[in-house]
Amino acid sequence: MAKPNLWFTELQSENMSLGLRIEKTIHSEETEFQTMEVYETGQYGRLLVLDGCVMTTDKDEFVYHEMLSHVPMHTHPNPKNVLVVGGGDGGIIREVIKHPSVERAVLAEIDGAVVETSKKYFPHIAQGLSDSRVDVQIVDGIKYVEEHKNEFDVILIDSTDPIGPAVGLFSKTFYDSVSEALKEDGIMAAQTESPFANQDLIRRVNEDISKTFPITKLYLAHIPTYPTGMWSFTMGSKVHRPQDVKEVRVKDTKYYNLGIHHAALALPNFVKELVNE
Repeated sequence: MAKPNLWFTELQSENMSLGLRIEKTIHSEETEFQTMEVYETGQYGRLLVLDGCVMTTDKDEFVYHEMLSHVPMHTHPNPKNVLVVGGGDGGIIREVIKHPSVERAVLAEIDGAVVETSKKYFPHIAQGLSDSRVDVQIVDGIKYVEEHKNEFDVILIDSTDPIGPAVGLFSKTFYDSVSEALKEDGIMAAQTESPFANQDLIRRVNEDISKTFPITKLYLAHIPTYPTGMWSFTMGSKVHRPQDVKEVRVKDTKYYNLGIHHAALALPNFVKELVNE
């Protein structure tokens, strides 16, 4: 039998798109905040889409979730209280609670439908949400950060693209609030898009975080289904430097290890120019 000739296409920019053959549509709904779809693809397994943008897939999700989590988590010597803003699929929480020092991990996700859909269709990603250390809050993450000062060791910002409900997560005002929510040696990290496709955003975010945190570092990973495949993350730290990490506490990973930790900090020259290194 011939494969169905149905395709999902993400318009990643006005000049670029990603196409994936769809075996079937598993789920589709209009949530309070966005359009959400789950597809079965031939190439990457199940695919979660929000407002037409790829959020995660079965086969490459581990790269994003491990790199946003473990680089800052290992940079902090003893992370006990961790906040994840966004990240309703649970992938960042899954990685955070692999750290034995973690006593409490809060997920502040604005769209509860994303959490429930991920539990149902992506159980291997959402598995950590049922852990006793995890506190799932269906709230506006920006307001949650504003209301919890001097509380967290690490804050991870797992936002969607800077459109719709995620726009405020890419602002200087928000980074200032994050700094206030962190303890005196706290660390934040955020996904900051593609160095090929989102150069202006990377420049602005790096500048804004640099004005708030004395240590700011952009690092990279390679995620096939995200625009251009090269993806950036930006860390802001009050005290600790990611380049000082000598060992890793978490071994149960598919992408991240000590060598990758340091290699991710080594930037191509064109990316160095973006952030004035």
